[in-house]
Amino acid sequence: MRLEDRPLVEASRQWMLKRNCALTPRQLAMWFAALSLVSAVIAVAFAFQGAWMVVPFAVLEITALGIAFVVYARHAGDYELIKVVSGEVTIEMSSAQRVERSVLSAPWVRVEYRGRPRDLVELKSGRNHYAVGRYVSDQARKVLAQELRLELSGN
Repeated sequence: MRLEDRPLVEASRQWMLKRNCALTPRQLAMWFAALSLVSAVIAVAFAFQGAWMVVPFAVLEITALGIAFVVYARHAGDYELIKVVSGEVTIEMSSAQRVERSVLSAPWVRVEYRGRPRDLVELKSGRNHYAVGRYVSDQARKVLAQELRLELSGN
């Protein structure tokens, strides 16, 4: 194979910003099952002693835990992916298993970050506006903004 026939390897840079989850959904499900079992056993023990009103409250508790589990599990895999490849900026955002992807022309992208607490890094191109950095600390957002500016400036 001649050098001219080889595919060109394009330089690229990417940033993956993810939630910092202490438990995986599977581990959380195991904790949920264990807590539900303990609560149910205690409720049944009290019901056998004549305190049957404990059972509805145990059901309410288990239901509330179940709802919290579902909300947590839906968002455990949320992420933001920013790629700069051959003059294009690809922004991919996932929230509750819904993925949105946008591709922008790199020379037209502006990076804005004010640096105030809780401010997100903004990528703007014409009328398109994307806020990224919700899953990282304020200090990491500052570094992200600096790296994006450097990458988009062509250095």
